[in-house]
Amino acid sequence: MSETLIVAVDAGTSVIKAMAFDAEGAIVAATGQLNRYQNRPGGGVEQDMAQTWADTATALAALGERVPALARRAVALAVTGQGDGTWLVDRAGEPVAPAWLWLDSRAAGIVAEFDNSGVRRAIFRHTGSGLNACNQSSQMVWLDRHAPAVLDRAATGQHCKDWLYFKLTGERVTDPSEGIFTFGNFRSRCYEGEVLDRLGLAHRRHLLPAMVDGSRTTHPLSAAGARAIGLPQGLPVSLGYVDVVCTALGVGLYEPGRALGCSIVGSTGVHMRFVADGKQLALPEEPGGYTMTLPIPGAVSQMHTNMAATLNIDWIVDAGREAAALLGRSVDRRTALAAFDAEVLRAPAGQALFHPYIHEAGERGPFVNAQARAQFTGLSSRVGFTGLVRAVYEGLGLAALDCYRAVGHAPEEVRIAGGAARSPALKQILASVLGVPVRESSREEAGAAGAAMIASVAIGALPDFAAATARWVAPTLGEAVRPEPELQTLYQRLYPIYVEGRRLSPPLWAALAEARTGSLA
Repeated sequence: MSETLIVAVDAGTSVIKAMAFDAEGAIVAATGQLNRYQNRPGGGVEQDMAQTWADTATALAALGERVPALARRAVALAVTGQGDGTWLVDRAGEPVAPAWLWLDSRAAGIVAEFDNSGVRRAIFRHTGSGLNACNQSSQMVWLDRHAPAVLDRAATGQHCKDWLYFKLTGERVTDPSEGIFTFGNFRSRCYEGEVLDRLGLAHRRHLLPAMVDGSRTTHPLSAAGARAIGLPQGLPVSLGYVDVVCTALGVGLYEPGRALGCSIVGSTGVHMRFVADGKQLALPEEPGGYTMTLPIPGAVSQMHTNMAATLNIDWIVDAGREAAALLGRSVDRRTALAAFDAEVLRAPAGQALFHPYIHEAGERGPFVNAQARAQFTGLSSRVGFTGLVRAVYEGLGLAALDCYRAVGHAPEEVRIAGGAARSPALKQILASVLGVPVRESSREEAGAAGAAMIASVAIGALPDFAAATARWVAPTLGEAVRPEPELQTLYQRLYPIYVEGRRLSPPLWAALAEARTGSLA
């Protein structure tokens, strides 16, 4: 039994997870609490901040009941969570209003306005991130224009993990990744005055909390926090970077001397590449994606995020289940997915193109269009159901390449995580589309693991991230899946057609949206 343990919290959109890791990075135990959020008129998506803290405390207390002598054995507590959104705290330390989540689209019109006026491009030069409706920056502009009294009552504007860190330590801070891609400069790693000026938020500068690097700085668990979660007062607490950064670190985005990438293929898709020297980074002409600082000196990650990844697979699998049900056979999703996945590579490649924009909110990477919708192109009577399924898988691969091309090129190797990482078919297609090896990590709960790695460095249990990667990540990596030459050649021909298809589609998407709105009216 490992004596010392690092406790980590990952407060996701759907589930708040608490777990204990031993010194080698193995999970000793884990607990979880379902998260809840509410949809509001006009595209609002909100979450009760007090309930989120209560659920987090419950998950941590339950972990203490599951792990023998956790309070004595814990040497640090790490915190990460869902990114973006706006979590406002008043001077007394209480929520000002329900949190706005990253799913909230109320600020979409403001983003379009700033895109047309050039503001979005101007701030991109500093943040390296393309302003979108899920960012705290655009959400604060909306609140400043339409509900200024809400911001007037606030003392700090934070994010989910920052709120939890405040409840644990009493410190009003954020991490560099979220602080910089909203209001900062990724080269200086500080807030940028011009960003606030361009957004019209200079008078709200006091709402921005100090940024702390959780790999260098910890704060002690407060007495109130200790009572709530059952861990000892004074325990070092480390504020992790945003969840996607922690996940990428947990599955191997960083390896000294290599230019790696990471694709997280879950409900949404995140595709990022490691950049060793952020100051030398040349940004693309068009604003988009994110540039996020890393807890590694000078390093950043460039990323684009698909609104939907495996949601597309869920859709086609459920369509097959619906057809089976009409024929009198009920099949659960897991059984159907396993059956379809086994047949994907047997279907002929490239029978049709699929643009995987199945999410009702459209697409956000590598372009932003709330009206974008999924579409098949090139269907003929020769395409059967397994051909459609394969086209969906290939669409996810082409969407990943679209994201990597938007930040320059595909990296030398891609580490893959998320639910779809277990699919041999998807790994082979992704490797062949990208033209680079794809390597799966067997790491479970990579976000929490990445946060725990940050805490390990902060308390000196590991000297740096090179050591953390060698100990926590390297043993979890599987064999590389290499591109299949004939497939690679085919996908090289199909990719420009895929891009041209989505480039020409916005007028059709807009017309469909207008027609559907009229029919609903």
